[in-house]
Amino acid sequence: METLLLVIVTTFLMNVPFGWLREGVRKFSPMWFLYVHFPIPFIIALRIGLGIEWKFAPLLILIAVLGQYVGAKLRRAQTVVEE
Repeated sequence: METLLLVIVTTFLMNVPFGWLREGVRKFSPMWFLYVHFPIPFIIALRIGLGIEWKFAPLLILIAVLGQYVGAKLRRAQTVVEE
């Protein structure tokens, strides 16, 4: 259980900066795709390396999307404050 929690937290924290970066580029541009997909191999390797079962993959995808969303919201909030 602790291992799964570690992978969940790591997945979330790994995706926040990529969501922040993604928010600053044109949607569906090459950099946008890079920022969305770059963390995925690392999360998969972490999941496999720590022996987390395949059945938890949908949860990790949801957590990754949530991290991307939070990162994008932080960027938008920072932009509003600076203006």
